Amino acid sequence: MTLELTLVEDVPGAYATVVAAAVAARQPGDPLRLACSGGTTGRALADRLAATAVEWAQLEVYFVDERWVSPDSPDANEAQVRQALGAKVGALAGFHPMRCADGAAAYEAVLAPAMPLDLVQLGVGPDGHTASLFPGSAALEAPAGRLVVENEDPSGRNRLRRCTLTYGAIAASRLVVVTLTGADKRPVLEQLAAGADLPAARLRPGRLVWLVDPAAAGDLAAHPASTEELVELGRGIR
Repeated sequence: MTLELTLVEDVPGAYATVVAAAVAARQPGDPLRLACSGGTTGRALADRLAATAVEWAQLEVYFVDERWVSPDSPDANEAQVRQALGAKVGALAGFHPMRCADGAAAYEAVLAPAMPLDLVQLGVGPDGHTASLFPGSAALEAPAGRLVVENEDPSGRNRLRRCTLTYGAIAASRLVVVTLTGADKRPVLEQLAAGADLPAARLRPGRLVWLVDPAAAGDLAAHPASTEELVELGRGIR
């Protein structure tokens, strides 16, 4: 897998620029369909997006994955995004949390009419997982046509059972942005660049952007992106 890295000083700020530009380019009544991830980076992205001028009524939020916990649990991606966006949740064109207790099929029924998603934001864990697609897990071989499946980490490092988008759902999306920040993400990024067969290496969407900061990129080759390029990236989602 050849990684084409896009280098920015401020990943959350760059991501918010892409989303805001994409929302601004939408026609009235045709909201941008965005799927969010959780984790430390996901929360930082949501916080920055909340502080950005966005036409919220032109944005519809879905989720990439979720832990099998109550919606108000600190471990829930839904809770993170709700806390970050605050009252703006009510202004969105739609807010569609993933509830594992309802089953994967229930969220698939919510997601199917929105396909293809316009923008999917992913992170990468130290083990190379993305979404909740863990090394050696059953979800890596989800049946063709499935959009959402239940999954768990066979290593036990990620202890909570999950629901997650499948590779198929992610691949159908118009733009996937993978975000990595900090020196602690450099080892896994170097493994991916070297061709390691990790879950994040199996992403095959139509357009894939690896958005990284200098600490994560290290000595890896990366293209420095201007604000204008980020705006054009968002505007180009079709």
